[in-house]
Amino acid sequence: MSGAQGAAGVALRAARPLWLWGVAAAVALGAVLGAWRWAGGRRAAKRRGRLQRVGTVLRLTVYPVKSCRGVAVRQAEVTPMGLRSGELRDRFWLVIKEDGHMVTARQEPRLVLITVGSENGHLTLEAPEMKQVCVPVKLPRKNPVRNCRVFGLDIQGRDCGDEVAQWITTFLNSEPYRLVYFEPSMLPRKSKDIINLFRTTDEVAYPDCSPVLIISEASLEDLNTKLEKKVKIENFRPNIFVTDCSAFEEDTWEEILIGDVELKGTVCCARCILTTVNPDTGVLDRKEPLETLKSYRLCDPSERHLYKSSPLFGRYFAVDRTGTIRVGDPVYKMVQ
Repeated sequence: MSGAQGAAGVALRAARPLWLWGVAAAVALGAVLGAWRWAGGRRAAKRRGRLQRVGTVLRLTVYPVKSCRGVAVRQAEVTPMGLRSGELRDRFWLVIKEDGHMVTARQEPRLVLITVGSENGHLTLEAPEMKQVCVPVKLPRKNPVRNCRVFGLDIQGRDCGDEVAQWITTFLNSEPYRLVYFEPSMLPRKSKDIINLFRTTDEVAYPDCSPVLIISEASLEDLNTKLEKKVKIENFRPNIFVTDCSAFEEDTWEEILIGDVELKGTVCCARCILTTVNPDTGVLDRKEPLETLKSYRLCDPSERHLYKSSPLFGRYFAVDRTGTIRVGDPVYKMVQ
């Protein structure tokens, strides 16, 4: 054997164990993935075995800026803190006073006339008789972080800059307002600090209390049979609008499955004067549909400590399993 052949043999023998290790690793990985798929299949089969179809997703809406117009989407990612579509996350932007207190359509009803979108890494805002303004989603670090108050709880937000602040102030013809953005590294609010029935793991940015709100088409139709002037679903701002179920059936859903997303029912949504803001005109009525809802949608006396005198319309859900949901997806109730 020549010196060159001997060297080649030594190199081949040295390489052989590495090659064998690669094969072994591939086999092991395949076994792990197979076991994972098998276990996942068993879980899915078990879940399907106790599912009852209760509806169909009719509409999905993300509300990037609290109290501004929602963005209808065909599909959305459901995260632990609510719906996400691309760079738009549900209620991750908030209008505040200079002292940090939140501003919503309760105080400034014309907020509902601001249309929100996204374009080339920017949040876009449009409103009647106003030029479009753009805000980068990823804000410069030099922008100050502001301390805010949302329903009495402290939370932070990074200031979106003077241009959009002046734009909002001009459109609302109001005292100086600012726009802030909740960055994922910031500390969220605990839903349990707002309503005790939530779990310690349930968290939100700027929503009232919950990452997901669901209302059915039948509930809206039932309400409209009692109103002289019909209202739209935009008066109530749900994330998931469901059809193919009976009126207020959503109140009874404890655990539901949509796509690969699992949601847990928490509390019903106690309604306030925001529902009386006309979504097309930005005019605050202060009476309807709230007064009609109070005539037949008050809580049971045993729950008065929770809802007080507010009527109920829609149900809040927490996120047990994240994933993607689409318009047209069946809604299944998990039956024990």
